Amino acid sequence: MTDRSEADSARETRRWCFADQLGPHFLDRPDQLALLIESRAVFERRRFHRRKAHLVLSALRHRAAELGGQAVFLQTRTYREALAQVDGPLSVCQPTSWAADRFVRSLPSVEVLPARGFCTTGDQFERWAGGQRTLRLENFYRSARRRFDLLMDGDEPVTGRWNFDADNREPAPKNEPALGVPAPWRPDEDEIDEQVRADLDRWERDGEVAFVGSDGPREFAVTATEAQQSLEVFLRDRLPHFGPHEDAMLAGDRFMAHSLLSAPMNLGLLDPLQCAYAAEDAYRDGTAPLASVEGYIRQLIGWRDYIWHVYWHFGRNYRRRNALQAHAALPDWFAELDADAVEAHCLRDVLAQVRDHGWVHHIPRLMVLSNYALQRGWHPSAVTDWFHRCFVDGYDWVMVANVVGMSLHADGGLMATKPYAAGGAYINRMSDYCGGCRYRPGVRVGDDACPFTAGYWSFLSRNSEALQGNHRMKQPLAGLGRLKDLDEVLAQQRAMGNRPP
Repeated sequence: MTDRSEADSARETRRWCFADQLGPHFLDRPDQLALLIESRAVFERRRFHRRKAHLVLSALRHRAAELGGQAVFLQTRTYREALAQVDGPLSVCQPTSWAADRFVRSLPSVEVLPARGFCTTGDQFERWAGGQRTLRLENFYRSARRRFDLLMDGDEPVTGRWNFDADNREPAPKNEPALGVPAPWRPDEDEIDEQVRADLDRWERDGEVAFVGSDGPREFAVTATEAQQSLEVFLRDRLPHFGPHEDAMLAGDRFMAHSLLSAPMNLGLLDPLQCAYAAEDAYRDGTAPLASVEGYIRQLIGWRDYIWHVYWHFGRNYRRRNALQAHAALPDWFAELDADAVEAHCLRDVLAQVRDHGWVHHIPRLMVLSNYALQRGWHPSAVTDWFHRCFVDGYDWVMVANVVGMSLHADGGLMATKPYAAGGAYINRMSDYCGGCRYRPGVRVGDDACPFTAGYWSFLSRNSEALQGNHRMKQPLAGLGRLKDLDEVLAQQRAMGNRPP
């Protein structure tokens, strides 16, 4: 076999890979020519978390180093500046945001291919959605299980059960500081990480960019090899323990048994379907219980794909939905990750984790951060942008559906059948936060009133008319009507304003 001539290489369509399309499955063959662009303007437009900026740039530069002369790697201020330096035809897999998709489709020399890095294709989702009265996740998940033959015996689920969610809601262990599972895989930084950190320091010092959050050692994989190592450690050491406590929180255990694979997967370093089959192998081999494996596979082929397709299915204006008319601005202490200003133990600890690491698992996101924002009526687009910027695994497609649809009920129920609002009793049941907190989860008025409990009733009162027709809210709204101290609760909440709790 002979090497391709320079003339052949010049005629070949080069694959442009964005910084979240860095795995080998974004190339058609191992030796395909590639284009990688590092655009500084991305960081000039928004104040991203410092750790997120480091992770993305480290992954992009590691991929450029892996590909060597096979890739053209351009570091410019804008994408257009880089593209002006590239000769010959380009192809790109569908980008992961409406803005980027519109941009690449406006370029006449760029062929836009179907998306990669997800399990269900856009056409498959639309065919499924066309036959549904409502886009219920569970129905989508079951159809995906059948299509991919995952955890199936013929046309039926193994053991006859589709969903082990009810078994995976155990509260945090009592009187235990941590779950006691093996630690997740951790990377070793190299000279590329050192250079990224030096560049970020210089850009910030020169006033070109600004960040939120704290810097620190890299915690997530940035190459396909590292991501595979991280996956293998999870499957071997942590997946067996994942299921039962996946909805629980412990102040001394920020990882619990979660995979920590969302960041490398959203960089395009892991194929989610391959991860799902690897998890199924762990069940078939007897090394992980079915409830844990099913819960993890549901996150991959169910929830993650569902969130991706909802983002596109409901259109680019979906992000602007605000069914509950929530218009309050994010307070500075929240926007700037000022955890030290907060006294409420759960919110203080979770916000500190975001500040210091740019990551918490899904329950603190939903039931602490988003729950607090929902109760206070913060504007959905502002909360969406905050999650996008402040989380290392946050991208537009990830956060729009998760925040607008799931967390803040701003889509009026297109995704979730009821708002995910909860008082302090839920946090007390599912965590160890309340025992060491100055606020009491069962108290709604007074100096020791739990801000989540008081906020819950304030939320129901403010939105009672909008939620009146929701049958799942009938019981909570009936409880609101029986509350004898509601006026005191609301007056105290108004006096509190946007001060940190």
